[in-house]
Amino acid sequence: MQPPTNQPDAPDARSSDAAVVDLLRKRQALEIGELAEALEVTATAVRQRLERLMKRGFVERSTVSRPRGRPAHAYRLTDAGRRLGGNNFRDLALVLWREIRGVRDPAVKSGLLKRVGEALAGAYRDQISGKTITERLESIASILRERNICCSVEQAAGDGNLPVLTSHACPYPDLAEEDRGVCAAERLMLQDLVGSDVRLAEYRLDGGATCRFVVDDGPKSEAKAGTCSPGS
Repeated sequence: MQPPTNQPDAPDARSSDAAVVDLLRKRQALEIGELAEALEVTATAVRQRLERLMKRGFVERSTVSRPRGRPAHAYRLTDAGRRLGGNNFRDLALVLWREIRGVRDPAVKSGLLKRVGEALAGAYRDQISGKTITERLESIASILRERNICCSVEQAAGDGNLPVLTSHACPYPDLAEEDRGVCAAERLMLQDLVGSDVRLAEYRLDGGATCRFVVDDGPKSEAKAGTCSPGS
């Protein structure tokens, strides 16, 4: 499985256009006024950024009806826009492919996914800092953001105030759509790096707006570490 070669260049992570893309990932659809307020810039500046993104096929515009007054326009990411950020995340694709490309027996897939998760964790372990789970998640999120993967860390009240890593963009969309085991490998990688059990509480391929990885309290359990289903 080769990474796409005909993808348009993504906006630079430091650019003003990338800030618009990140907002649309988090909020799904926004009007110019909402974008201007969130970015603390003028509506004219927002229009210029949106025009650039629409020309490159990353953003599309739709009409929003109003009970009174003129219709407004809302902006959302296109399929190409939603894939931004994943195309440069080559580490996982390379490690995963090298591990599974010669394997035909599905019975060994669970073990391979565990090996892939451990290999990825090993690649990043020296870059992870922090004593608490939340601090380590923030360190992981920082690495992902450097690769243009929009993500955030918060305490989720609905999950007993447990720390949660929310990914607003898939690091490897093409791989994930063909084999959900990739998401299990990512969960196992996170589990290894934070040292506690991690479960996938929300899943984009099942209709969720994001992928949410919830870190449970306590040390990582060996039984759970070897479980590769996304929801475990």
